[in-house]
Amino acid sequence: ESTGAYLTTKACAGHLKAGASKVIISAPPKGEDVPVLVVGVNDHTYDPSSMHVVSNASCTTNGLAPLVKLVHEKFGIKQGLMTTVHATTASQATVDSSSKKDWRAGRAAAANIIPAATGAAKAVGMCYPPMKGKLTGVAVRVPVVNVSMVDLTCELESDASYDDIKAEIKLASETYAKGIVGYTEDQVVSSDFIGETCSTVFDANAGVMLNTRFVKLISWYDNEWGYSTRLVDLIGGMAAKDKPGH
Repeated sequence: ESTGAYLTTKACAGHLKAGASKVIISAPPKGEDVPVLVVGVNDHTYDPSSMHVVSNASCTTNGLAPLVKLVHEKFGIKQGLMTTVHATTASQATVDSSSKKDWRAGRAAAANIIPAATGAAKAVGMCYPPMKGKLTGVAVRVPVVNVSMVDLTCELESDASYDDIKAEIKLASETYAKGIVGYTEDQVVSSDFIGETCSTVFDANAGVMLNTRFVKLISWYDNEWGYSTRLVDLIGGMAAKDKPGH
């Protein structure tokens, strides 16, 4: 379900009545009755018998949640703030105009840096309960066509050096989170990640640490291709549980 018009279980019931066995909403759902599944975070919790309408969350939640889970399970995250520096989307205006929902959203996308609201950080708590109530964030829309960046600032529960964090993320990218979390030490910019299939790619040289408990982490994600890749992965994972052995 990629129209953006059907974001609740009730609204998606028509798809089920028309013959679909399952519905995956390619956006954050409205209401808490729709399970939010993020590949590499909680997709293993999918229950074929009870979950007929699910959400794959947003591209930003997919770009944030795997990194948050990784860091929290190794070092602990007490609390955090996230800024997504986000590429232009179809909801924005090409020239200055009006917007009923948000006055700033009516300004020309190609000519402005535009602060915006996002529920992506809070939504991490929906797919990864240990972070519920511990994360929030904002978005900044910038005039690039594709690829966005997560800026995560968090207070850790245990002491760690920046090298410790880098080493764990690098290990994860090569082993238990391979294909979901990437790692780079190259001097990259946004266009280098067009077509990136990982949910998020940690930029080892872009982060900074104030002390052993307070750190800023930077990670890139292709908000189009990377997210679409995870949708395909979620479809495959759900189908495997729906029809074991097929």
